[in-house]
Amino acid sequence: MKVPTMAEMMAEGRQPEVLFWVGCAGSFDDRAKKITKAFVKLLNKANVEFAVLGTEESCTGDPAKRAGNEFLFQMQAVTNIEVLNGYEVKKIVTACPHCFNTLKNEYPSLGGDYKVMHHTQFLKSLLEEGRLAIEGGKFKGKRVTYHDPCYLGRANGVYEAPRELIRKLDVELVEMRKCKKAGLCCGAGGAQMFKEPEKGNKDVNIERTEQALETRPDIVAAGCPFCNTMMTDGVKNKEKEAEIAVMDVAELIANAEEL
Repeated sequence: MKVPTMAEMMAEGRQPEVLFWVGCAGSFDDRAKKITKAFVKLLNKANVEFAVLGTEESCTGDPAKRAGNEFLFQMQAVTNIEVLNGYEVKKIVTACPHCFNTLKNEYPSLGGDYKVMHHTQFLKSLLEEGRLAIEGGKFKGKRVTYHDPCYLGRANGVYEAPRELIRKLDVELVEMRKCKKAGLCCGAGGAQMFKEPEKGNKDVNIERTEQALETRPDIVAAGCPFCNTMMTDGVKNKEKEAEIAVMDVAELIANAEEL
């Protein structure tokens, strides 16, 4: 795949339209790498000039901050901000709501001011500008339910962009009884991704998966690599992985035409 780095672009004297912030999950998690590749495929298809930081990208510091280590967060953030400002980055797009929320809301006070977009917002803008066409293809007529990531939905009020993209696929979008402002966390936010849950009656990702299954979906759509993991684990727990797919919105769009 053709993925230029900022260093390569600057060496050629070019400035990309947008910096794609890949994030830890999108870089290292085998499942999330597929989301990264799907999004890159769409960027190339829309002829977007983009670049990644590559080895110069470090974790935004979100897990450290949510776990209470403000000192480590600020160390991570300041290092990233120096790199971003060094490249004069103006616009960032990321497929991870955790990175999105941190870059958008936490970095400005530390000297990192950028226009930050979630990948569903960016894809919607490409669609509106006529640079990207979305076809139903193999998903036409399928029942899809969309899970709102906490850091995208309730934290930043982004509800419509992912849904508009899903509707363009000629699918039947069915809402869970807890959605949008009343959405339920998948259980991975607030650095919970990296530890076992506390004792209780039921793991929260199972609770959320049960709400998704109530809609009798063919596909559970997500807009976050963490949510994707939690919902996938939930579907496996219910032994439904053979009939229900868990997919990122970018994957749905990128794979729709592959008949």
